[in-house]
Amino acid sequence: MNDAAIQVRRATRADIPRLCEFQQNMARETEGKSLDADVLAAGIGAVFDSPLKGFYIVAEAAGEVAGSLLLTYEWSDWRAATFLWIQSVYVDAAWRRRGVYRALHSHVVDMAEAREDVCGVRLYVERENTVAQQTYDSLGMTRSHYDMFEIDFAFPDDPDS
Repeated sequence: MNDAAIQVRRATRADIPRLCEFQQNMARETEGKSLDADVLAAGIGAVFDSPLKGFYIVAEAAGEVAGSLLLTYEWSDWRAATFLWIQSVYVDAAWRRRGVYRALHSHVVDMAEAREDVCGVRLYVERENTVAQQTYDSLGMTRSHYDMFEIDFAFPDDPDS
């Protein structure tokens, strides 16, 4: 399987069940968490209700949605332009190491480079997720000099959330 057999498109509301499945799987695989299905569906649906929040793209292979990611926006006053943030990346286990994420990533970079109002692409990754880090390195992304800090009101008692 290579990139040529993978089609990337903007997600539609019809993709919401698959996006929910992917996010449940990701939470379980990466953090050992089970997400509240109703909250998750509402969160994903909110992106479709409010395009200012961002948008999902999906990769289709062999007639099925094999992977997806969410793009959100960060305004940079230093650059007077927008960073696209790659979030909620998930590739179905059956499709891993077959070019699905590479196709999604290439689509994002091509789209970003074509827009004059976008100054770059960013993402964050779990510190222990060395496989993902190697993938991002291989696609030309570089480690930022920033660390992330947060106050999480949704999961306040979970230091790893």
